[in-house]
Amino acid sequence: MTARIYFDNAATTALDPAVLEAMLPYMTEKFGNPSSIYSYGRETRLAIEMARKSVAKILNAHPAEIFFTSGGTESTNTAISSAVRDLGCVNIITSAIEHHATLHTVEYFQKRGEAGLHFVKLLPSGQVDLNDLERLLSTLPGKTLVTLMHANNEIGIITDINAVGLLCKKYNAIFHSDTVQTVGHFPINLRDTPVHFITGAAHKFHGPKGVGLLYINENVKIHPFIHGGGQERNMRAGTENLYGIVGFAKALELSTANQEKDAEHIRSIRNYMMEQVRKNVKGTSFNGDPEGNSLYTVLSISFPKTEKSEMMLFNLDINNICASGGSACTSGTDQGSHVIRAINNDPNKVTVRFSFSKYNTKEEVDLVVAKLQELV
Repeated sequence: MTARIYFDNAATTALDPAVLEAMLPYMTEKFGNPSSIYSYGRETRLAIEMARKSVAKILNAHPAEIFFTSGGTESTNTAISSAVRDLGCVNIITSAIEHHATLHTVEYFQKRGEAGLHFVKLLPSGQVDLNDLERLLSTLPGKTLVTLMHANNEIGIITDINAVGLLCKKYNAIFHSDTVQTVGHFPINLRDTPVHFITGAAHKFHGPKGVGLLYINENVKIHPFIHGGGQERNMRAGTENLYGIVGFAKALELSTANQEKDAEHIRSIRNYMMEQVRKNVKGTSFNGDPEGNSLYTVLSISFPKTEKSEMMLFNLDINNICASGGSACTSGTDQGSHVIRAINNDPNKVTVRFSFSKYNTKEEVDLVVAKLQELV
């Protein structure tokens, strides 16, 4: 049996051994409840606050603006709910290619009649049309929430969140950005980014699953989103995911320290695959803008639809190659990708997303491309 080739790192990444090592003491001897006042509790409380400080420093935010959650989905739900229910937003502007954590939440508020929903136009690459965004912001009456992702998890396209943030500032709108694919992969400086909420998830940069980040700008005042205790500075009740939080901070620290080196390596793997697919697999095209402003971790490829290629993911899986069609977060239900439908609705194409990490190699790319030649 051949070794497994894992090209689905935008879905989740392998836990870095150094992150596991940082977490282990908090799974074994340092098990105190961080809300207890004796020494066992104090040492775990200290670990959480040190993690918060470390994350805040890396993102250039204030520790009081950093909240730990169960992941990107909870963080996004919280930001959107708070904007509507606490900050008085009666309109929501988003795009058709957002993650379902955003789309399903904004649709929920629209269906309940709590906010009007508006979709900004997209350019053919999937980029947000900033002129259309300004048109919407200047015409909508009442307070508006803009929720646009920093980078798309399927096609890798990157939005200029500074430009979006400045438009939001101009029209006094609230701005939430889903930065799940960019935290840990790109330098983010929150002091210089005009944004009210951003989100992150540790498992996208070799940290543990089940722990996320919500940044809430200090000028924003919202109500608690889970009631019942004073945890997370009265914002999110419930005993903290102690070792998850320690793991989040460690993973972010490592990915930041090695950012340039890792990015260069991963980009070279992705570009090599693009080159080899172009050369060896006929009739393919790339989604988004892989040679422009794009995630260096993601390559979305459309293949000509044939009897063989329709079963592409299944056949890749049989050959121990992990990739994805749409987003992994809707696993098991293959309804095709809402992102691909929005930007490139060609029924004669089959789309596969390959996404890479620091652990991938060019040898793996060669094996995958050889297999793709057979399947197309």
